[in-house]
Amino acid sequence: MRVLSVNAGLPREVTWRGKPVTTGIYKEPVDGRVPVRRLNLDGDRQADLRVHGGPDKAVYAYPSEFYELWSRERPELELGPGTFGENLTTEGLVDTEVSVGDRFRVGTAELLVTQPRLPCFKLGIRMGSDAFVTEFLERGLLGFYLAVAHEGDVAAGDPIIEAARDARGFRVTEVARLFARDRDDVEGLRRAAALDVLPESWRDHFARRLSVLAA
Repeated sequence: MRVLSVNAGLPREVTWRGKPVTTGIYKEPVDGRVPVRRLNLDGDRQADLRVHGGPDKAVYAYPSEFYELWSRERPELELGPGTFGENLTTEGLVDTEVSVGDRFRVGTAELLVTQPRLPCFKLGIRMGSDAFVTEFLERGLLGFYLAVAHEGDVAAGDPIIEAARDARGFRVTEVARLFARDRDDVEGLRRAAALDVLPESWRDHFARRLSVLAA
């Protein structure tokens, strides 16, 4: 497992459907070693901090294996590292093999898996199509967010080393499944709502869903 590309970018204003929109989704590969801070990488920022960024979403990783799938399925798309807004384009670490609470050493930093990525309309801006947001979610090729357990620095080519795997093995794909598809899976929702390593906003969401089903 390794990092293929480290990507960063500052928010920029773009015009979408005739209106100005500020977005931080445009990331570009960065050369050399990049410091990883508690809230983001140096040289990287998020535009709307109500829904992006923060300690639970400090770093976004996207598997290069998913790029290969998109390239085959959607050859008309111009894809390259950072296209999906990720900070780390990875190799050998895909969503189905990653659980909430897993820890990895990347460069001199230690990162903690927190949740899957859910797309917002700004991914549609980046890809030039509002419909791509729905397609992205339905395909389930989401990538995942990481918190910074220990600050350090990362660079392209760094190995990704397992520091600890969460014993409960609650995959980030399970979190996404319960949110997007199997919203009536009571047992799954109960497990997710009780998962202390899952961010509070997610646990509250699943607890509310359980309340609705119990009503």
